[in-house]
Amino acid sequence: MIFKRSGTSAAVLLSLALVGCNADDGRDGVDGQDGLNGVDGAPGQDAVSGIALSPIGRIVLNAEGAAEILQYHAATQTIYAINSSDDTVEMVDASGLSSEALSAPISDTNLTATALTLPTEADGVALGGANSIAIHGDLMAVAIEADRQADNGFIVFYTGLDAATPTFLSAVEVGNLPDMVTFTPDGSKVLVANEGEPSGDYGNDPEGAIAVIAVTDGVPADNATLIGFAAFNGRQAELEAKGMHFPNPAGRTLNGKLITTTVAQDLEPEYITATNTMAYVTLQENNGLAVVDLSDNSVQLMGLGFKDWSGLHFDGNEDGQVSFGQYEGLYGVYMPDTIASFTWNGAPFLVTANEGDAREYFFDVADEAACVAAGGQDYDEDDGCLSYTDEVKLKDLPAVAGSPLEALQLGGEIDGLRVTAALGANVDGEYAQAYAYGARSFTIWDQNGLVVFDSGDEIERITAALHGDAFNNGDDENEGDSRSENKGAEPEALTVGQVGEKTYAFVGLERMGGIMVYDVTNPYNSAFETYVINRDLTEGLTAEDGIGDLAPESLVFVADADSPTGQPLLLVGNEVSGSLTVWEIRAQ
Repeated sequence: MIFKRSGTSAAVLLSLALVGCNADDGRDGVDGQDGLNGVDGAPGQDAVSGIALSPIGRIVLNAEGAAEILQYHAATQTIYAINSSDDTVEMVDASGLSSEALSAPISDTNLTATALTLPTEADGVALGGANSIAIHGDLMAVAIEADRQADNGFIVFYTGLDAATPTFLSAVEVGNLPDMVTFTPDGSKVLVANEGEPSGDYGNDPEGAIAVIAVTDGVPADNATLIGFAAFNGRQAELEAKGMHFPNPAGRTLNGKLITTTVAQDLEPEYITATNTMAYVTLQENNGLAVVDLSDNSVQLMGLGFKDWSGLHFDGNEDGQVSFGQYEGLYGVYMPDTIASFTWNGAPFLVTANEGDAREYFFDVADEAACVAAGGQDYDEDDGCLSYTDEVKLKDLPAVAGSPLEALQLGGEIDGLRVTAALGANVDGEYAQAYAYGARSFTIWDQNGLVVFDSGDEIERITAALHGDAFNNGDDENEGDSRSENKGAEPEALTVGQVGEKTYAFVGLERMGGIMVYDVTNPYNSAFETYVINRDLTEGLTAEDGIGDLAPESLVFVADADSPTGQPLLLVGNEVSGSLTVWEIRAQ
C-alpha cells in the first residue's frame, strides 16, 4: 500500500513589449551573413516534485532475525544480510532485478541467496552472534559479539567482494558487545559502537566504547584504538543537567553485592554516522550523542533533552481504537537508535529515529524465594529474577500534590503508559511530570545538538488516518492499538538518500512495519512526502501466517548509478519476518 501527499503547481507567464520612437526612415542597410548554428546543449535533468516507491524484489531468508542488518556492494550489485538465526551472512544477487513491481508483494519472492558461514572463534575467544555489517569497496567488516558476556567481541574482515568470493582476511578485537560497525566515507577507518551491556545480575558491567581500526590500502590494522568515556566519570549530575539519562541500580544490593556504576560503564554506544573527520554516536539508553573528532579521538557528549507532548496528539491508551489526547506534564525522552547524516549549505545535519528503550535485566534463580533473597525486583517463571528495570506504569508514579502528573492520574486516560522512574523524582521520591520512552518521531539536529525539525505527532496521526484502529500494531501479531502504551509505532531504522536534487529521509517503523518518507532537502523546511507498508493487517493474523514484512530493522539507500534498474532503490531488512524487500524509487 502506498500513500502520498498531494501537491499543486502554478505557471507564470511574463510578456515583454518593445516600444520605438518616431523618426524619419533611413536608408535600407545591407543584409548580414547568416550566423553559424549553435551547438545543442546537454539535456537537463527532469525536475523532481516528489517520489513514489514500488516493491520489485523480495526474499524470505529464514526465521526471526534472518534479515536484520543489510549492506550493498555496488560493483557486483549484491545485497549482504546478517542472518543471526544461522550465524551467517546471506549474499543476495540483485543484478537481475527489473523495474517490474511484484504482483503479490506480501507473498512473492524473486531473489536467491548464498550463505557465507561466519567463524565461531577468534584468537581463542568463542564467538556468539553477528550484530552488524559494513562494506567499502572490496572489504567487508562484520561485528560479532563474544559468546561469553565478559569477553570482548571482534570485527571479522573479508576481502574479495569485487570477485563475488568473500574470503576471510583477519579478526580484530574490539570492545565488549560490538553492536554496530561502519566505515568512514573514504574507507580509511572502521568505526565500531561497543555497547558493553551489563550481565543480567549486574555482576559484570563493562564500559561502553568506540573502536577505531585504521585501513591502509584496503588492509585493516591488526589492532583497534578504543575510545572510552572514563573522562566523564564523576560528572553524571552535569550531564543530567544537559538532558542525559542514567537509569541503573546503583546503590542497591544484588546477590550480596552493593552495585556501583560509573558514567563510563553506564554509557552504551548504539549506532554511528560519520564523515571522514567526525563520528556521531547515539547513546540510546542515555538520551545523548557522543561526538568524536577522529583527528585526535577527543569526545564531547551532548544531552538531547526532552520532548513536550502538550499541544500534540498522543495515544497512550490501549483501548482497541484511536484515542488521541493532549496531556500537560507528559514528556518524551528521545533515546534515538539509528542515526544518519547529510549536509546542507556545507554544514552537517544529523537525523535520528527516536525509538526509546527501557532497561530491563534478568538473571537465573531457583524460584521466587531465591529472587527475593538476592534482592531482585520481581520474579517471572519464564524470564527469571528481575535485577533492574526503570519502567513503570504512569499510574504507579507517586505524584506531587497539585502537579500536572497528579492531574494526569486523576484523568485516568493514560494510566497504563510506560514511563521511566529514573527521571523527575524529587528528594521525597515524588514526581511532578512523567517521561515516556522515545519521541514517536524522527528528528533533524544541527551540529550543536539543537532541534532543527521534529516530526511531532505526524507518524501516529498519519498511520491512524490510514489504518484506523489497526494503527500502533505489534510486530508479530495483528492486534490494533496494542502498542499505544509502549512507544507506539517505534521509529527505529533510518537512512537518507538523494533523488535528483532532493534529499529524502526514510524512516522504518519497527512495530507498525511501514516506511515514512520525508523531504529534508532544506532541513528547516522538511515535510512528509509518502508512506508505504507491505503488510496484511487483518486482525488476528500472526507472523506465522505470512502477513508480509514485519519489523524493519535496517534501511539502505542505493543511488541510481549503482542500481540494476537505473533507478534509486531502498533496501529493507525486516527482523521479525526474516524478509528482505527491495523498493524502487521513482521521481514524479
